[in-house]
Parts: sequence; C-alpha cells; structure tokens
Amino acid sequence: MSRRVEVGFSQRIQLNWLELTANLLLAGSTRSEIQTALNEFLQDKVSVGSQSKSSGRRKTISILLKIWVGVPTNLEPLRNEALELLRISPSNQHIVIHWGMAMAVYPFFGTVAENVGRLIRLQGLFAAASVQRRIKEQLGERETVSRATQRLMRCFVDWGVLQDTNEKGIYQPASVQLVDNRRLVAWLIEAVLIASNSNSQALGVISQTPALFPFVVSPINLRDVEKNQRLEFFCQGLDENMVMLRN
Repeated sequence: MSRRVEVGFSQRIQLNWLELTANLLLAGSTRSEIQTALNEFLQDKVSVGSQSKSSGRRKTISILLKIWVGVPTNLEPLRNEALELLRISPSNQHIVIHWGMAMAVYPFFGTVAENVGRLIRLQGLFAAASVQRRIKEQLGERETVSRATQRLMRCFVDWGVLQDTNEKGIYQPASVQLVDNRRLVAWLIEAVLIASNSNSQALGVISQTPALFPFVVSPINLRDVEKNQRLEFFCQGLDENMVMLRN
C-alpha cells in the first residue's frame, strides 16, 4: 500500500556542495549570506543563465539550505552535533555525516537508500528499474517520485557509493567505508531513527540497516552510545538492547 510522503530531495546534489554549505555555516555566515554564496557558486553549474524561481538552481539551493541551515527545530540538536563532527572528523568521514543529515531531513533519501541497500544485499548488481518499482509500490505512481528516485541514484554514483556497469541502468556497489568513531556511530544511529520515523529499534538491527549500505558500522556497546543524551536505552527480553529517541 502506497503512502504519500514529501519527496523534497528532487535534484542531483553534489557532495562538495553540501560540504560548502556546512563550512559556510561553521564559519558563521548567515542564512542570507550562505544563500548568496551558493547562488554565485552554482551559477555556472546548475540552470546556467536562469533566474527563475522554479529553476533547478533555486531548488538545489533550497535542498542544501534545508539539510544544513534551516533544519526543522526538532533536528537542530542533531545538526549542531553534526557540525561539530564535521569540524573534528577527517574529511573522508564527512560523507557519513552528510548522509545522516540528508536521511534525517529528507526521509525520501533514506527510503531510496534502503531499497538500494536491500537489492545490493540480495544480488549485488541491480537494475535501476527494480528500485523504481519498489519505490512506486511504497510511495505511489507519481512522476515526481520516479524522477527524484532516478536523480538520487545518480547522486549515489556521484558520491562514489554506487558505480555504473557496462550495461545501461545496471548499478553495482562501490567499496564500503568503515565507521568506527564511537561518537559518530551514536550520532548516525540517532539520524537513522529519525529518518525511519520509528520510536525505537533494536541496537543491533539499526546499525545494520540497508539504508547505510555504503558503510560498515562498527559494533558498539551501550556505554559508548549513552554519551548521546538524546538517545535512551532499555532491554527487551533477556538480551536484546533497544534504543529510542528521548521525548
């Protein structure tokens, strides 16, 4: 049964554009200053020559701003820690942080990532058409859904987590990245919980979610994750550790 969700993430966003947006915010720039800087930076990259309110550049800037600058109020603590993690983490780990923020702000991003991850686990190589079919079953037969799904899969290629094959429309996974920083793992678990709109999940299950297919999340214990004050833990049954978002 399909459910209506806001697609939102409808443009082909480059990873370095997200990095630029976050760095401008870290440098103390205001929303207006960041918007102006992004518009100037993207002038020769997206919707060249267009100033239309419906142009791809304006939509692209809107996505970048929503992920890092104008996040919903309830996501500000997640975003603020993400900025700190960007500041102290090596650059090769920044994709993990951008991935988590994109999932939390745009659940559609996580839905597509989860379906891609499931197909990779099942068969390795997969067809874009298979992802499209699964997304349409979940979200409905909308042209906006189909177009955004295709663009998002191209983002995954641009970001280096998927690769094209010799056969058109067939993708394969790229090499995965280990995430073993305890603070980053705890933050990522929080982002996944938000994206899944789930009150609680088993700790072992959430760190293995297909939506995190580009990453191998290092096992952690409760003591590591308890440092994140926005998460709460409890035991279910004899040996299953559960994690939930604090109200």
